[in-house]
Amino acid sequence: MSAFVSSASPVSSASPTGPTAPDTAPVTIDRRQGPYGEVVLRRRGGTYEIIANGCFLMDTSDGRSERLLVDAARLALTGSSGTTGTGATGDAAPAARPALLIGGLGVGFSLAHASARGDWGRISVVEREEAVIDWHRGGPLDAISGPALADPRVEIVRADLIAHLLDPASGPYDALCLDIDNGPDWTVTEDNRGLYAPAGLAACRARLTPGGVLAVWSAQPSALFEHALRNAGFSSVRTEEVPVARGVPDVVHLALNPS
Repeated sequence: MSAFVSSASPVSSASPTGPTAPDTAPVTIDRRQGPYGEVVLRRRGGTYEIIANGCFLMDTSDGRSERLLVDAARLALTGSSGTTGTGATGDAAPAARPALLIGGLGVGFSLAHASARGDWGRISVVEREEAVIDWHRGGPLDAISGPALADPRVEIVRADLIAHLLDPASGPYDALCLDIDNGPDWTVTEDNRGLYAPAGLAACRARLTPGGVLAVWSAQPSALFEHALRNAGFSSVRTEEVPVARGVPDVVHLALNPS
């Protein structure tokens, strides 16, 4: 792992999820230029922020959206039929529990929450940015994801999500939880738009078991994306709101792969 570049003193051991005053000046912890542009990790008081190509992605101030993404997928999976692992509990062997793919490691809330639940089997996290993985493996975000990374069910796959989904050798998965952009209508990089296009959604369906669940986080609802999901052959398409402290609620788009 490359050294972190900081413009201030080393990161403190304080909780990364503590409250932060909105006027606290951010401190750059690490800045790297990767194949998809610049990624930056900043600390603002007790909160860490991830910035990609100048676009704010997420921080460690809350985590409700990331947790709901996983919970909503699991609940939808329980209510579906014909899915591998449906009805499995934490008492079942991991191989008998549903397999989960998390698209985007981010600050690690989704992974940590999925790992803390006993009712998932294999948990794969696809992350294309080496820097983000480093921030979790012994880096500043280890406080969130450390226990999950030690979970034998968990694997980190360094790859582009679309490429992984297009690989016939990947999967199958019972649930796909995707959180790599600010939503289908607000992508971090231009090439990410392919994930929400017909070919990308077809790749998602191809990696899902019959009755499997696709859950996509978004900063705002998208009627166009719901329409695209239906056109791609998904059923039971719906959008769930995630209340936030200020502003428009986040949402999770949910859809099932028909049995």
